[in-house]
Amino acid sequence: MSMKNQTWVSEIVLLGFQNLHNFKVPLFSLFLLIYILTVWENILIIVLVAFSRNLHSPMYFFLQQLSLSDLLESSNTAPTLLLTILSDGTTMPLVGCITQLYFVAYLVTFQSLLLAVMSYDRYVAICIPLRYTSIMSHKFCIKMVLVSWIITICSTLILVNLIGTLKFCEQKNINHFFCDLDPLLQISCSDTFFVKIEATLMAIPVVVCPFILICGSYMRIAHAILKIVSHTGRQKAFSTCSSHLAVVSMYYGALIAIYLAPSKKETETISKVLSLFYTVVIPLVNPVIYSLRSKDIKEAFKRFKMF
Repeated sequence: MSMKNQTWVSEIVLLGFQNLHNFKVPLFSLFLLIYILTVWENILIIVLVAFSRNLHSPMYFFLQQLSLSDLLESSNTAPTLLLTILSDGTTMPLVGCITQLYFVAYLVTFQSLLLAVMSYDRYVAICIPLRYTSIMSHKFCIKMVLVSWIITICSTLILVNLIGTLKFCEQKNINHFFCDLDPLLQISCSDTFFVKIEATLMAIPVVVCPFILICGSYMRIAHAILKIVSHTGRQKAFSTCSSHLAVVSMYYGALIAIYLAPSKKETETISKVLSLFYTVVIPLVNPVIYSLRSKDIKEAFKRFKMF
């Protein structure tokens, strides 16, 4: 069929999780509850850090930014997920689909950069504690976050502009619960080779390099902790970065499993489950991980409940 005779589509159909049958209502109720808890937890972290004096430190400032990012990520994908479950799929305009993809890519990129900044904060706190206050000043922390936002905006806009040049013909069904990059490229009738190359090249500085920096920081941190003579000192030093290490492991573990897995039909369900993990579960779990490991957050929450 020639390109002239093809019909350009203006809307995308998200198939979500098909054939749920009797599990539709329980799953909808479960994910709605998860979304409500995610919003409540992350807003609570943002408010506690903003109004509690004992949480006015670089580590909790970055945690506040992480909670904001988790809140936006969950709000970007969870409503679409709920619609696909309730209606056995949902339809959205092509522009809306690309917009959702922009925010997905934006938040993935920002979290990668933010986790690298947080690992640097832990490196300074453990490896060069005497200079921690002078290096990790409030002004420096704000600059790091602003630079992360700016880099994220620029890199994501380039990718989304390239996707905006693609044509979508008769095929408009996406076997996913939100507009992700690979499923969207699969239904395009344009040549997506250069878009895939561009996405791969852009992932190196904004996703791969932060991961390498995180690994380097924790190698130095581990070396510094092993030098500590007392068991109590080593345990105390490790506890200051264990929450961040757990978040990094879950986040990059899910990303690596999703984007390095072969894009075959038999792996589409696995890909959707993994995407569910990093877009729905991780934003729910992150505040819990930091709250359980932080006495300061527990104390701030107790004072918050008294008002």
